[in-house]
Amino acid sequence: MSEHRTLVIGDIHSALKALEQVLTRAEVTVEDTLIFLGDYIDGWSTAVETIDFLLALKKTHKCIFIRGNHDELGYDWLKAGEDNPVWLKHGGEATRASYEKADAKTIAAHLIFYEGLENYFLDSSNRLFLHAGFTNLKGVEHEYFTKTLYWDRTLWELAQSLNPNLSKDDQYYPSRLTHYKEIYIGHTPISKVRSELVPKKGANVWNMDTGAAFKGPLSIMDVNTKEVWQSDPVHTLYQNERGRN
Repeated sequence: MSEHRTLVIGDIHSALKALEQVLTRAEVTVEDTLIFLGDYIDGWSTAVETIDFLLALKKTHKCIFIRGNHDELGYDWLKAGEDNPVWLKHGGEATRASYEKADAKTIAAHLIFYEGLENYFLDSSNRLFLHAGFTNLKGVEHEYFTKTLYWDRTLWELAQSLNPNLSKDDQYYPSRLTHYKEIYIGHTPISKVRSELVPKKGANVWNMDTGAAFKGPLSIMDVNTKEVWQSDPVHTLYQNERGRN
């Protein structure tokens, strides 16, 4: 498979086993561009191994790594060494345990990885990729608070609730949805409200978080064809762990 593809990958949450599985199922090659939507850690036990894998993958493939809220939380702990009770409760405990076994060289390399994450990526086809959302009516480039880009949930809420019969030319059509051909996000697990755990679309927004931190699979989508590949439900790959369940 030599055709160039742009593949977007949902929230991993330290599920390296699922990531390796779904990359194989999608038959990923060096010709493909891989866009990761963030939340690489917090959930399963292989946090360090997941970042090691991504760092190695970056050497052989074209990868774009978006910043997720869990990545910032993990980075803050790794940098300052101060426990955040909320973070620990939502997957951070597994990440902390993983890094307690890592050496100084590994930690230093990972800090550079987290610092280099991008808040969003806009491709040549005017498709926007970010972890969570934005609130500025003029678009993501005008967002006042950068944390919004990896913490916001209102974009997906808006996209899901929008009347599908509302024309883009209607005066009441949401301004922030008009600036981009498509928007790809993670952050809000589809498994929270749906039983069918596949990427979902609302308006022009695609949600790629199919619940890998919980009992869903990890998903990859070809943004041109909309073909989807998925891992097994992640909890079946980590049978002696709870993840964020």
